Amino acid sequence: MGCAAHGTLARTMRTVPHHKHAPNVYASGPLDRADRIRGDQDALSAAMASKTARLLPVWRGNNLVQMGTVMRGWTLQASRTDLITQSTLSVFLGLDATGTPHFAIDLSDLEEPPEIEADTVFEDLRKVGPMLGDDDGAVLAYARGLVHWHRRHLFCGVCGSPTESRKGGHERRCTNENCGASHFPRTDPAVIMLVHDGADRIVLGRQKEWPPGRCSVLAGFVEPGESLEDAVAREVMEEVGLPTADIRDNSSQPWPFPSSIMLGFSARATAEEMTVATDEIEEARWVTRAEIAASPEDETFALPRRDSIAYRLIQDWMAEG
Repeated sequence: MGCAAHGTLARTMRTVPHHKHAPNVYASGPLDRADRIRGDQDALSAAMASKTARLLPVWRGNNLVQMGTVMRGWTLQASRTDLITQSTLSVFLGLDATGTPHFAIDLSDLEEPPEIEADTVFEDLRKVGPMLGDDDGAVLAYARGLVHWHRRHLFCGVCGSPTESRKGGHERRCTNENCGASHFPRTDPAVIMLVHDGADRIVLGRQKEWPPGRCSVLAGFVEPGESLEDAVAREVMEEVGLPTADIRDNSSQPWPFPSSIMLGFSARATAEEMTVATDEIEEARWVTRAEIAASPEDETFALPRRDSIAYRLIQDWMAEG
């Protein structure tokens, strides 16, 4: 199914409060990342040994959550040495408002996810993220992102030798004494842009692998030597063949699926006729405010996930109309 919007539904986009400067989902978590502690091994050891320390286990990209009427991220006491000994990695995430240290631990080498406590399960954050509170979502995304980076950088990109974790998990160092290269957690910048006509329409497209009916704004990765604004203009031209003007920033969002930072923009198209690059997207079309407000949210037409900056960009544009 495509982006052909029809049907009726309550005007959800118009009833959501408009907070122009509110943080996006997965951003602005509650932890002080406490960089001052990362290089102090004694302080890190004391933090892990603390009676209040909390563990956030990750198993093959899945976070531990508690199921129920209210879903929430689930942490464990650091006294669970049975899990620590099974973990291949611990990463210091930071301190909460009470000074409680939080650590991510990687249990991915276990063949099956361990049974932790009743009503808890390892779930993909892409599945449960929209149901979590903002603080829980931000911390789980942080843990997931760092564990993913470690598992992708077990060997030095310079000489190929094994690397080891340093600075509480915020650096990996090559173990080859003739190399000794340092590697730091990476985030891939991607622009995501709401393209409008200066009036009552925006461009929505879809990719083949998305659920039936799902549509979203355009997006793409920033290339070397390119400004963000240039990336916006290039991606829009490449994907739908539209020249743009009035490129304006909106907000940003960490998106650990697996390791991106989404940089949100709006841009006004200076032409109407589109040429869709079907090797990149399946289809794209102009959609009106009325069509968005009446979205049936089914296999004929559905808006982006509510935890995404794409939804935020559409929400902000709807509120301006």
